[in-house]
Formats: sequence, structure tokens, C-alpha cells
Amino acid sequence: MSLTAEIAATAARLIVEEGMEYGPAKRKAARVLGRHSVRPAELPDNQAVEDEVREYIALFCADTQPGELVALREVAAEWMQRLAEFRPHLTGAVWRGTATRLNNVHLQLFCDDSKAAEIALLNLGIDFDVGSLPGPRAESVDVLSVSSMSRALGVSVTVLLTVLDHDDLRGALKPDTRGQTQRGDLAALQRLMDTSA
Repeated sequence: MSLTAEIAATAARLIVEEGMEYGPAKRKAARVLGRHSVRPAELPDNQAVEDEVREYIALFCADTQPGELVALREVAAEWMQRLAEFRPHLTGAVWRGTATRLNNVHLQLFCDDSKAAEIALLNLGIDFDVGSLPGPRAESVDVLSVSSMSRALGVSVTVLLTVLDHDDLRGALKPDTRGQTQRGDLAALQRLMDTSA
């Protein structure tokens, strides 16, 4: 097995067992394998890691993961309804179908005014933390973090709201090389939920 394949398999275990995001999981996987400096070319792409995540789930979590995914998608749908004015789109593991109870729910909000989502949360009386991530145009974007109780799971789930510019929505729905989309709106999520039910 190549180093890249080993990193992908180890990263998949970290993603499923610890709820890590892909980038940090790949770097930690390299360290776990004793490689403290890895060339970018040696790191697997996200698609290879996702393939390993699906395989790991099928082997070790097939009895629990589908129910956990449904519960997380219900949390996502609830927040998408609450924040409908900001054109929310679900992305990440909950959208792609690889999430377990340890994953966060990632929603992207497409706003004309970047502070409007914060004001809406304040008006709803919802506590949130503000962070930032690199955005689509190499500038940082706000990420609002809220905690949401999942009745089905019996635990609080972290919902991350990435605030993007309304213009970013145009290119957001293009499919990847396998024809899969990286995100979907509430109607698309509802179709996914209906199909899996």
C-alpha cells in the first residue's frame, strides 16, 4: 500500500472515530504513520479520503451511522428553515452522507450583508460564537457556531454557519468530477431524506 493510500485509510478512521475534518485528519494521519513532513503530493485528495470513509463506515458503523445521519440531516433541515432568508445550503459530511454523530452540521449562508445573519441570530435570542475561515476569494469569511439539541441523538450538535457573499452562490452548485454536488438547498436535502427513507 502506498503512503498516500495509508494516509487516506488512517485519516478515514480519524474522521469517523473522532469527527475530525478532512484537512486536519490527513495531517494527523501522516504523523500517526511517523511522517512529520509530507509533501503535498503525498497527501490523498478529499475524494480518496471520502471513499475510505465510506468503506470504514460500511465495515464498522453500518448499524448506527444511517440513523445518526438522519438525525443530523433533521437538525440541518430545522436550521435551514429558520434561516431561509439567507439561502442556506448544506455541505460537508451531512450532505455527502458520510456523517456520524461526531460530525458538525455545515451550512453555508449566502447574504447580501455579511452581518445580517448575526443580527438574525441575535433577534432569535440564539447564542453563537464567531470565527473565520479562508473564503472562496482568498479572503476570510465569518463562521458562526451555534449549538443545537438533537432529540433523536440525545446530544447537542454543533451547527457551523459560514457566511458567504450572495454572488458566491452562482458557482456553488457545480458538480464535482464524479457528477456529485458539494452542497444543496433545503429542497435538495428533503429529496435526499425522502430517498433514504
